[in-house]
Amino acid sequence: MKWLTVFILVVATVLADMFQSFEMKRQAVAIQELRPGRFRRVLARLARRRFLILGVVLMGISFFAFLRLLSIADLSFAVPISAASLVVETVLAKLVLGESVTRLRWAGVLLVALGVVLLAV
Repeated sequence: MKWLTVFILVVATVLADMFQSFEMKRQAVAIQELRPGRFRRVLARLARRRFLILGVVLMGISFFAFLRLLSIADLSFAVPISAASLVVETVLAKLVLGESVTRLRWAGVLLVALGVVLLAV
């Protein structure tokens, strides 16, 4: 049950972040639009973005999966193992979103991945 919860947590987090990033790049919000008089219009426009809404729902699933994981595993396991999402997100950011990932970031991702593997052993 613990590993299923980790899987749900990681998948939900990764998909949520990917959908949110995709939508925010597609529909950028200028800083001028965040003034109090325009804030309502910005929210209304963002509320019509399906992937953004899906991302928010998936973040909720991720949150509740994390709470579930905390109820069945130690904090010293739950927090570091959730870092697996960082590894998957970086790979997908490169492959799906076409983002540039420097060698230094890849090195960081490798270190995080090694840490996650050590936790799983």
